Amino acid sequence: MSSIAQPPTESFRLSQLIYDTRYRSMTIQVVALILIMLALFWLGRNIVANLEQLGKDFDFGFLSSRAGYDINQRLIEYSNDSTHGRAAIVGILNTLLVAFLGCILATILGVFAGVLRLSNNWIVARLMTVYVEGFRNIPLLLWILLIFAVMTEATPQPRDFRGDDPAASMILGDSVAVTNRGIYVPNVMFTRSLGGNEMTEAADGAAAAVIPSSSVIDWLLILGLIVGGIVVAKMMGRRATAIQEATGVRPAGTLWMQLAAIFGPAIVVLIALGATLDIPALRGFNFDGGIHLRNSLIALWFALSLYTGAFIAEIVRAGIMAINKGQTEAAYALGLRPGRTMNLVILPQAMRVIIPPLISQYLNLTKNSSLAIAVGYMDVRSTLGGITINQTGRELEGMLLLGLFYLITSLAISSVMNVYNNSVKLKER
Repeated sequence: MSSIAQPPTESFRLSQLIYDTRYRSMTIQVVALILIMLALFWLGRNIVANLEQLGKDFDFGFLSSRAGYDINQRLIEYSNDSTHGRAAIVGILNTLLVAFLGCILATILGVFAGVLRLSNNWIVARLMTVYVEGFRNIPLLLWILLIFAVMTEATPQPRDFRGDDPAASMILGDSVAVTNRGIYVPNVMFTRSLGGNEMTEAADGAAAAVIPSSSVIDWLLILGLIVGGIVVAKMMGRRATAIQEATGVRPAGTLWMQLAAIFGPAIVVLIALGATLDIPALRGFNFDGGIHLRNSLIALWFALSLYTGAFIAEIVRAGIMAINKGQTEAAYALGLRPGRTMNLVILPQAMRVIIPPLISQYLNLTKNSSLAIAVGYMDVRSTLGGITINQTGRELEGMLLLGLFYLITSLAISSVMNVYNNSVKLKER
């Protein structure tokens, strides 16, 4: 029997790294990576050498030193005796707060404006066009300053709320005050806070009274219960849908059970912690109590929302127009009204077109919040990237930390939105 001769194996040669297409792309990538790493090493070494000549070193120890400045708007406890690291955390939370509120309001405004711009009502469509074109073509900084000026000059002073016949009055049952110093709203306090309560001194043998307070632990617990309730409510909805598809009858009371799952545990915890409302009241020359929303926060929030909402409106309009008109005609033929057609047929399909550019608008809104310094809102750009750098002289370390924060925040927003985008995209068999 004759055996089939195997072809000789070709030995590897270094020239294949350049001339063989199987290895050429990998060779180019490795060489490019090495060059980039060498360039970064040279740049870092050069920076360290220049800092040494200036008598500086590369150190983040300044974060543990005393800050020595106040922050007017804060979500956690802070004083001028706190560290620069604590001040940076306060600024980060302020940035995340205005970014979160801005994304929510901008989405609501953008969806409404985008849908109404396609309305058959000529006046409504033209008004939405004026809004979109007006806000898109004027710089954001001007809108921030304009809204801040309106909040400061066109609202009453605290003294206008005083007297038997005051020139201004509180709204929503005398619980909210809109002034030129900001908006005062009720605050939820706890008589049995998990963070601990203070006691007033007893007078004439009377029992000491508990001073209501609130802590981050309280709100994290409540937020966790609400998030867990939403997960449970979704599971209930899936189970009810499965039963309905199998039997044709949806279990009664599913909606009420879902609402109980979302809000029930949080309400129980609120009662257990002794929740009470701290209503703002005029004392002396200003309001005391409640939550003080400063004009800087309000102006930045509204300006970012209105400006970004105009861009989102165009994205929504483009997404709706990308859906074939036959979908609308088929829905009308089935007897669906225009409102339900938009909610049940058009928008769910348009979301596949809307979400990718919507992610970019969320990222732009978050980064545009750095303009807060124009109205004195103490975000991370003002604390870590401003006062801290000026006081410590650690401009390189401060800017690196600031850039790292924006990078992580942007990647987190993109990741969350991409997960949602994958859940609504068209599933192919």
